[in-house]
Amino acid sequence: MRGYQRRALLRGSTALYSPFVGRDPITALIGGIFSSGFAGITIGQVVGAIVLSAISIGAQLLFRETPKKAKAESVKNTISQSLPYRVICNGRRRIAGAIMMREAKGKNLCHVQALAAHRISAFNRIFLNDDEVTLQPDGTVNELSDGRYGDGKVWVGTRVGVKPETAYGEIVDIMGADGVWTNNHRGDGQASIGMICRTPKQEDFNKRFPNGGPTCSAEVDGALCWDFRDPTQSATNEATWKFTRNPMVVLAWWLFFAEAGFGYDYQTGLLPVLDDWIEEADICDELIATAAGGTERRYEFDGTTTTEFAPKTYLADILMSCDGWICQRGDGAWLPLVGKFRETKVATITDADIANYSVDGDVLFDEEVNRLTPVFIDPALDYAENSADDFDDIGAQLIAGRVLAETNPLDGVTKWRQARRLTKREFLRVREKKRGQFGLRLSGINAVFTRWVRLETPVRLPELNGRLIENLKSTLDLSNGGFSMQWVLHPDDIDAWNPATDEGAQPAIAAEPNAADLEQPVIQSVSAIGGGGSVYLRVAIDDPEDDSLTPIVRYRVADAGAGSPGGWVEQAFPGAQPSAGSIVLDTQTVPADTLLQVQAAVKNSKGTYSDFSATEEVQTISDPVPAGEVIGAAAVGGAGQATYSWTAPNADNYRGARLYYNTVNSFGTASAVSPPTYGAAGGNYGAIVSGLDADTYFGWITTINRSGLEGDPVATGSFTVT
Repeated sequence: MRGYQRRALLRGSTALYSPFVGRDPITALIGGIFSSGFAGITIGQVVGAIVLSAISIGAQLLFRETPKKAKAESVKNTISQSLPYRVICNGRRRIAGAIMMREAKGKNLCHVQALAAHRISAFNRIFLNDDEVTLQPDGTVNELSDGRYGDGKVWVGTRVGVKPETAYGEIVDIMGADGVWTNNHRGDGQASIGMICRTPKQEDFNKRFPNGGPTCSAEVDGALCWDFRDPTQSATNEATWKFTRNPMVVLAWWLFFAEAGFGYDYQTGLLPVLDDWIEEADICDELIATAAGGTERRYEFDGTTTTEFAPKTYLADILMSCDGWICQRGDGAWLPLVGKFRETKVATITDADIANYSVDGDVLFDEEVNRLTPVFIDPALDYAENSADDFDDIGAQLIAGRVLAETNPLDGVTKWRQARRLTKREFLRVREKKRGQFGLRLSGINAVFTRWVRLETPVRLPELNGRLIENLKSTLDLSNGGFSMQWVLHPDDIDAWNPATDEGAQPAIAAEPNAADLEQPVIQSVSAIGGGGSVYLRVAIDDPEDDSLTPIVRYRVADAGAGSPGGWVEQAFPGAQPSAGSIVLDTQTVPADTLLQVQAAVKNSKGTYSDFSATEEVQTISDPVPAGEVIGAAAVGGAGQATYSWTAPNADNYRGARLYYNTVNSFGTASAVSPPTYGAAGGNYGAIVSGLDADTYFGWITTINRSGLEGDPVATGSFTVT
């Protein structure tokens, strides 16, 4: 036996394990879940809280064996059936949807596809079969270099799916008289794409349509969602919602608002714990340094599904894109936690809480994993699956005598660096051999409703006393007098990330030439270089190894208003010189302190372009210099709250301050308070942080400059909340 198992069973007794004194489980339940005292709580509410805890989700375990779900390639292919499933899209993906109408009349072939069963933000790129095409202002497809789709023979129109939407007038003119497609065929709330193909001369047919009548697909920015952090948006007014790739904002949309989602009430499920949702969403938006010198957001979600599959399969994709965890309290509130450890989110299990337990010190040989491969959806591969560098435990491979490999499927991730970060976290979790199960009394209910639990078990489990475990799945278990919790030891270094050593290499792409025989370039990195109030982009692309080609970079503002992107701004770089397999391109000044979308292409001496690369995003920061440190940082505890005070530094670029708190003296695992407190340089400021449990806390305050960059934290010292 490579492992061992310890069991202590007290299932036949309601007595606590001597010598501990029993605690009132009902009081623990009310304090941990309702936080409203004993008055007004009925037995029905208590029972409801216990039963609903059974849907606590540890995504990495619970969804390891899930029902089938949509493959990346399938959503790029057009669905052709009498009752097609509806397509859901969040973030940025290439989708094709379902054919709604494909009819020929005279020389015209008219074609309409429903891309998504909801409104989307924007169309980024249009494809006919696998050929990327560009459109003239009237929708006429520009001829490709080999004559394909030329001579004005193809027209394409798009609709994002507003309510009410507008019918395709060009198609109505052809098919309306027969009642096939009329002005009543608007597609309200459904993103769609329409196409008309006109028959060319017989001798030109193979030149214009070498693969027959084409079908359409598009790279789109998907659903508009309510971002609960934005005061300009309203949960009850969809016109105010905006495009997002934030996993927590998408998760809220899927749980509470999406027609094909779960349909829970946001007033019950989100608003009572709004601060928790804001904290998790802000963590997803944190900027992580890359080895190339730029940054990217910690977690983003770019996913698709169809109504063929259960909502929980898409929920799994969303959670896995951010190493997420979620459970539902007895009062209906949903509590999410993303993959970044914070001491403020830790509960405690004591010897008195444990009715029985089993601990595994190792795993069976057929369950051993010593290599984990990130598998993600690669935009550079036309949104097909690709794999990044493996994570290996060489020592374990030598002991096992072979490589025992598994994949980490991340169907909602389109960035290889993010896939690497997520897979490292999962690999460290997999390599933690110590795991097990607790039978918990009702007194341990607080631990059921959180992800991270610290053990205070000097008698029952002295070897785990003081250690941190992760709650993978908790269910109601009345036979044990309370709950059953599956857990794994929490890796101490799970948040450690060094881009220089951990990032790995960008996955290789076998580029395919377009009709002009020009290969689409691959963007290696995009970074914003700021200073003096202005900023420019540094874009690195693969060397095309052809001096006759001119690199092209184009960018646009991701949100120019109402969640829709702005127009493309293009710049050519004649004479750009390669170095070590790359070409580094520095653009002219670009808009500062905003999110930009960037693409790259090459063109030949005739002015013919390759296909543009997949879209990358970069946050431009015009002011890379922090605004110094606050002066006189202090915090005083009160009843359920704390009052912070500070003086802003006399720095011209000071714009505000962000507050942090923790139950231990560690800024690295502290929770941030949102939104920041804005103000002017040299001013005296104060802010109240409410909703705190009774405990001793430590606080910190950081400055924020005009670009949102934080300065070094200044400690407030400890304070006590009653």
